[in-house]
Amino acid sequence: MSHTPHELVEEFPAAVEHIHTLKHSDPHFARLAEQYHEVNRQIHRIETDVEPASDTYQAELRKKRLYLKDQIAAMLNERTH
Repeated sequence: MSHTPHELVEEFPAAVEHIHTLKHSDPHFARLAEQYHEVNRQIHRIETDVEPASDTYQAELRKKRLYLKDQIAAMLNERTH
């Protein structure tokens, strides 16, 4: 278990500018990025014992974060190819 936040710019370091551009130009991408950020913050609070949660809930959040990350990655890839 990692206690390090998984920020989008850390997950996609080669796409930092592209992420920034899409956040401002694509409302769907902006919503996905915001949802990812919210879930990621929630996971980080749980991992650092700021906010207690069951193992089941943590697993659900991690799956949701992975799903959002996959959606974001797909959008980043389709815009660059």
